[in-house]
Amino acid sequence: MLNKNSLTWYCLLALIALLFSACMPLPLSMEPLVTNTPSSSKKTPTLTPTDSLPQIEIAPQALKDLRIQVSHAFVGSSDSHFSDQVAEFNTLNDWGITVYPLANDSYNTLFETVGSSLGTQEQPDLVITMSEQILDWDAKAAVIDLAPYLQDPQYGFSATDLADFEPIFWTQAGQNDRRLGLPAQISSSFLYYNQTWARQLGFTRIPLTSSEFREQACAANQSFRTDNDLQNDGYGGWIVNTGSPSVLAWMQAFGGGVVKDGQVTFSTDANQSTLEFLKKLYDDNCAYLSTEPNPYPSFANRSAIFITADLTEISNQSLAFEQAKNSDEWTVIPFPGQHGQLIAEGPVFSVLKSTSEKQLAAWLFVRWLLSSENQARWVVATGMYPLRTSSYEALVGYRSSHKQWDAAVGYMDELATQPQLATWRKARLVLGDAANFIFRTNLGLDQIPGILTQMDTTMQELTEAKP
Repeated sequence: MLNKNSLTWYCLLALIALLFSACMPLPLSMEPLVTNTPSSSKKTPTLTPTDSLPQIEIAPQALKDLRIQVSHAFVGSSDSHFSDQVAEFNTLNDWGITVYPLANDSYNTLFETVGSSLGTQEQPDLVITMSEQILDWDAKAAVIDLAPYLQDPQYGFSATDLADFEPIFWTQAGQNDRRLGLPAQISSSFLYYNQTWARQLGFTRIPLTSSEFREQACAANQSFRTDNDLQNDGYGGWIVNTGSPSVLAWMQAFGGGVVKDGQVTFSTDANQSTLEFLKKLYDDNCAYLSTEPNPYPSFANRSAIFITADLTEISNQSLAFEQAKNSDEWTVIPFPGQHGQLIAEGPVFSVLKSTSEKQLAAWLFVRWLLSSENQARWVVATGMYPLRTSSYEALVGYRSSHKQWDAAVGYMDELATQPQLATWRKARLVLGDAANFIFRTNLGLDQIPGILTQMDTTMQELTEAKP
């Protein structure tokens, strides 16, 4: 029998290892259809130019031959394309600014490295990292407010530019009306859904509610129980995913979340209902734990009708279908529940305090990266969300050849940001560890309320502990 403090110690040990280690990536027959235009782009922008901010009085010639350092933790195609962008900017910019990228193997490593360099000559000028890390450094007065740069008449964005950005992305790294960061790249976890198989099981529309999701997952499992092979009786439904983005999206789809009165709080009725629903799905063989390194082959060979995967994993999944010689139609959908929900995740650009000239040079590099043309190129290279409406509209060819990506962009109205709290850096690990604990130890449903309470206790201990 598990000791009542088991989860607390489980989370604490996992967090110590992660936080302080330096070694830490729709067809016409299916309804409803998603729009082919990001509907959130039609909303009123949250940022508009203002005359109340001071102008930046630095002459362009003062930037000549300036060298700035940029710390990031991009991997894969993002890392490769960012390196190309740095080289291009260094060659073409009119100011004579030279950017030196500092690559980190993870955001945990970046947080430790940058944090220890604050106020020293080793401190980078620009950091591309998660907003909860930026909020932590802002508490140390190390981060500048980008609002004066963003809206400066000479060096900032025009009103047309501001209106071109998706409003949801401006909510990241904001603090008390200050602009601590701007979105660098945005992705989200989705449910991948096999439409062809669903139709063969008798379902003609995507699941919009948790009960519809359960019905289709259980029907897929039942299809494996009609043969004489007992080894496959657990397949068919949803492959359990206990990552914090997935669990948070499920919680918010059920009307829950992890922020209450400005603090991380896990123990709520809605969150309890979420975890009980997912565990019951597993207990009834409508979901299963996979030992495979990734879910792509299982989804492609019809071992699961639903999997959880990121927006950037669409190309990997498409390749898996090709390798399996499977022509099934599939798409991406939000997490079903009372409120279908997706969580926007990704690093932000943030400028650290240094000299006025270096701060401006860092901002100009950010402004160049966020141009509509560069954003369109970033989408093609990485498969991320388009941050600007004009970038999306320019990607006609890409959209037609990447149907699942285009469907994902059509769900942008479902996007919500991750918690904008410095403590989310630790809370996301507690959430993922606890969810994993529930499934890996096959906990009973009656123990879930106690787990949520222990999660709150763990967060309190971590918050009170010295960093």
